[in-house]
Amino acid sequence: MTVKAWGAHAADESVVAMDIQRRAPGPRDVQIDIAYCGICHSDLHTIRSEWGGTKYPCVPGHEIVGRVSAVGGEVKDHKVGDVVGVGCLVGSCKHCAACDEGLEQYCENGFVGTYNGPTADAPGHTLGGYSQRIVVDQDFVLKIRHPESQLAAVAPLLCAGITTYSPLRHWNAGPGKKVGIVGIGGLGHMGIKIAHAMGAKVVAFTTSESKREEARKLGADEVVVSKDAAQMKAHANSFDLILNTVAASHDLDAFTALLKRDGTMVLVGVPEHPHPTPNVANLIFKRRAIAGSLIGGIAETQEMLDFCAEHGIVSDIETIAAKDIDAAYERMLKSDVKYRFVIDAATMA
Repeated sequence: MTVKAWGAHAADESVVAMDIQRRAPGPRDVQIDIAYCGICHSDLHTIRSEWGGTKYPCVPGHEIVGRVSAVGGEVKDHKVGDVVGVGCLVGSCKHCAACDEGLEQYCENGFVGTYNGPTADAPGHTLGGYSQRIVVDQDFVLKIRHPESQLAAVAPLLCAGITTYSPLRHWNAGPGKKVGIVGIGGLGHMGIKIAHAMGAKVVAFTTSESKREEARKLGADEVVVSKDAAQMKAHANSFDLILNTVAASHDLDAFTALLKRDGTMVLVGVPEHPHPTPNVANLIFKRRAIAGSLIGGIAETQEMLDFCAEHGIVSDIETIAAKDIDAAYERMLKSDVKYRFVIDAATMA
């Protein structure tokens, strides 16, 4: 079937309206009429081929919320009319050790991304959520339990929410733990909300004094301006976990020095240029660790959505029309959004 979408035909071209093809639902497929799709920094990197390997036409979007409009004969957990979500994954091998453990994001044979991933469907690569409709294998469709009025603000949970929830959960953020969140942006603002809801003591790090009050409103117990050496030193050797959401190259030593013995700093942003090499002695003498984390598996993403519904957590968003995607990209590059853009799919036609 032909549906309207927005994407680019080349790395140096604007985002434009286009017609794309979606497959008819197979026995295990769920067809979703998209209501909202969040804009992620990965969308911009991919559409402009800043990471290389982009296939065109490129239709980004992996923060998808919509309503089921058809299901295949073998689908049991989703029915027409259900409100559902699709995140960063629409496929994996389903039989490797990672997939067996519900960690599809680490699939040893390569997961299928919601866009720019391999598929038998035309044009040979997946096309994402900047579109009116998508057809997805039932195993990669998630249930949304938030109220209807919050659906636009739920969309970024499918990437920003799970990207922060997964490491907070894996490293046991909760009561009695002191957790730092570095960066107050699309990811960081979700990290603050989720860590707070988990019961941890939350300290937000920002380079901007002007974000102090914002961070407190999001749920931070304390805010540290990371450029202020005295403020940083006051927290030396005190953190169980630091979640670093900053995707720009920066000095990691300033933050590893704040970890307790056996503390961990988890990186979730991929910088354009590598971070300076960290001081290894800083790690060795306190058995500290620097780790990484990638989104989450399907079961954990569902767990995150349910947790957020239970605690009334959504993203702080600005809703835009499809024609304004390029302008939103430029504003995103300037951090001129609090904190996530979401496309109203009704504007795609």
